[in-house]
Amino acid sequence: MDCFWKNRKIKINLMSEEKLLTVREVAIFLGISEKQVMDLAESGAIPAYKVGGVYLRFKKEQMQEYKKSSGLLPSKAETSRQGSFKDKFSDFFYFNDFYILTVLLIILLLLIIFLGY
Repeated sequence: MDCFWKNRKIKINLMSEEKLLTVREVAIFLGISEKQVMDLAESGAIPAYKVGGVYLRFKKEQMQEYKKSSGLLPSKAETSRQGSFKDKFSDFFYFNDFYILTVLLIILLLLIIFLGY
């Protein structure tokens, strides 16, 4: 964003203008699973930013540099949202394990209550 101050043109870099990528977008861009992106961020292999102390975000330029330096080849995942069944299955349980265990526990408790075990 350009701004004028004392007849001088200055550039103002606002963070809100910069688009940060989500974990899913980085996974598609790099052609890896979301869990692998999380692991890379936790190990410090790729730079990540926390927004509000909770959500991981990534700069697109840094992801392009990482992709070039790591030698990752363009994959089908970059052009489409298709992934292997194993990766989708793994990601599903990685991000939803709490809900699955909760549903199983509720079903078990209902069985105990209604069948009188």
